[in-house]
Amino acid sequence: MYSQEWEIKPRALVCKICTKPFVSGQIYVSSLRINGSEYERSDCCENCWKQITLGDAFSVWRGIFQAESLPPEVIKKETAESLLRKLIEINDPQHRNSIFILAVMLERRRILAEKEVQKKDELTMIRVYEHRKTGEIFIVSDPILSLDQLEHVQEEVSALLSGSEAMSIAKDKKDV
Repeated sequence: MYSQEWEIKPRALVCKICTKPFVSGQIYVSSLRINGSEYERSDCCENCWKQITLGDAFSVWRGIFQAESLPPEVIKKETAESLLRKLIEINDPQHRNSIFILAVMLERRRILAEKEVQKKDELTMIRVYEHRKTGEIFIVSDPILSLDQLEHVQEEVSALLSGSEAMSIAKDKKDV
């Protein structure tokens, strides 16, 4: 059985003739032509299509342009890492719990590796993490959180990662 690979470009975001971007709900006209051994797709707005001839197009269709909705932004590994770096640099005791949770997150993602644990006192332990790629050392205070504290700290970290508090951290960093 004969199999042929066809490489046809997806719909364009602008009209081929007037180069104006398509807007949601706008009617566009697409056509396919053979150009040598390849298929050539053309997408035009309805007004420009009325002004051109079919020529050698073997397939023509109309569609309604729908702007692609962007997928929800996925938290990148670098985001948690850069937030951890900022919070450590600020060195504000109010972020101690968030720093610990971020370090644990990065350890689970295999970005940081725990190298040593030292007990500072009854309420605090110090954890030494090494960045697997760069070899940098992060010294993080383990606040020995209880289960009833975790939900609040997780909400705080989520807010920091989503950016709702990132502006205040950036501002605090400038003030330091």
